[in-house]
Amino acid sequence: MSEASVERHANARIQDLRERKARARLGGGEERIEAQHKRGKLTARERIDLLLDKGSFREIDTFVVHRTHDFGLDRQKYPSDSVVTGWGTIEGRLVYVFSQDFTVFGGSLGEVHAEKVVKILDMAMKNGAPVIGINDSGGARIQEGVVSLGGYADIFLRNTLASGVIPQISAIMGPCAGGAVYSPALTDFIFMVRNSSYMFVTGPDVVKAVTHEEVTQEELGGASVHSEKSGVCHVAADSEADTLYLIRKLISYIPQNNMEDPPYVNTGDDPLRMDESLDTIIPDDAVKPYDMKEVIRRIVDNGEFFEIHENYAMNVVVGFARLGGHSVGIIANQPAVLAGVLDIDASEKAARFIRFCDAFNIPIVTFEDVPGFLPGTVQEHGGIIRSGAKLLYAYCEATVPKLTVITRKAYGGAYCVMSSKHIRGDVNFAWPTAEIAVMGPDGAVSIVFRRELEKAEDPAARKNELVNEYREKFANPYVAAERGYIDDVIEPRETRPRLINALEMLQNKRDSNPAKKHGNIPL
Repeated sequence: MSEASVERHANARIQDLRERKARARLGGGEERIEAQHKRGKLTARERIDLLLDKGSFREIDTFVVHRTHDFGLDRQKYPSDSVVTGWGTIEGRLVYVFSQDFTVFGGSLGEVHAEKVVKILDMAMKNGAPVIGINDSGGARIQEGVVSLGGYADIFLRNTLASGVIPQISAIMGPCAGGAVYSPALTDFIFMVRNSSYMFVTGPDVVKAVTHEEVTQEELGGASVHSEKSGVCHVAADSEADTLYLIRKLISYIPQNNMEDPPYVNTGDDPLRMDESLDTIIPDDAVKPYDMKEVIRRIVDNGEFFEIHENYAMNVVVGFARLGGHSVGIIANQPAVLAGVLDIDASEKAARFIRFCDAFNIPIVTFEDVPGFLPGTVQEHGGIIRSGAKLLYAYCEATVPKLTVITRKAYGGAYCVMSSKHIRGDVNFAWPTAEIAVMGPDGAVSIVFRRELEKAEDPAARKNELVNEYREKFANPYVAAERGYIDDVIEPRETRPRLINALEMLQNKRDSNPAKKHGNIPL
């Protein structure tokens, strides 16, 4: 064969390869892509292109097709099947990604779809990098029967084994129903798009048949429901582009895996910067609220705070920030909502966040202003004891650096739970406005001086005197400081430099828990 013939054959093969890849990029075809766009949704590959650094995506298993012959599926084969998989970078850091393609069989999961996802999860584990799953699927591929269910279970196992080893992030960008919900539920963070994504175990039709409730998909499992009521969704955004941008931002705070530290970023914010306005941010009236997020923003680098679960259990605030360029996880009571009290949802929200930070070597900073646990039959019957114990367990178990700042109230058992010195808090600061006591002055006086108040000529006046005496004697940080339960009472303005200094001091901290298979957190 002549050189010209060889060249023609080579060119023909290359052209054939290019055509095959071009067909794969079309997914289910132009019409279905157009239908996807009309619904205000991007395609699987368009989403990947927005998520990753430009030109960094490397697709694998492009030519995989399903193996099913029943129900006429042997005449419907699409390269890549219904999921696009591969890897790329975010700000130059490796991530693995799978993106379900709704234009092919409605993104349904069959045997080879599951195999592709499993391969990506296995590669991520071997190479120690985060996995981002973009979910847009009609669920199990019914035509493949139990094989599709087995595929889901294979993925669930990988999600579980990867938990605490590599970060796992799920983006819900369409339907996610039935057994499909459990893979995202096993991951670390779930992002949803308002008005175009939903999650539920059983759909509206089944709900109507069983309970006779009339409910829409959005009302049953939309982004607003899961980000505000159930807590299933960690971050809700208004568009797919916003969602993917926020995932990129989250990745900037977290390490590649459990053996690495989170990335250091020079933010340009002076580590010695003080904020005099913090000195007067706490109201003189002990029952008057203030916004703890404002405290956080004045302390962290450039006022940037990436909040998690922003609209769920808002009496506690959790999220990521930087101090002196170092990534930290922040947990804070929010006096502006329910006086910052701890209830079932707030306890579990904070506990889950703490465990993520501890798994991935992210120091924990706690801002405390807590009057106690929320009383009432609803809370007691709902298991506040168990939920509060989850938060306590999470703080006790954590071995990362733990810093605490008590800004105002630290009462009763809630004082113990919120990263106190007694449960291995490393550095515990208090502001002069801190009130550390078994309970508030009013309640304490009513109990301790009950008989005296009953006999007093003017009980109200006498109680007021006793409350003031109690507050002066006990409702301050100095009794705890005398015992060494507080490392230092600091001026609020110096909180930022003191926290940054403490973080640097704790850089080589070593702590461990007793050898065991795993503990038994009170679930």
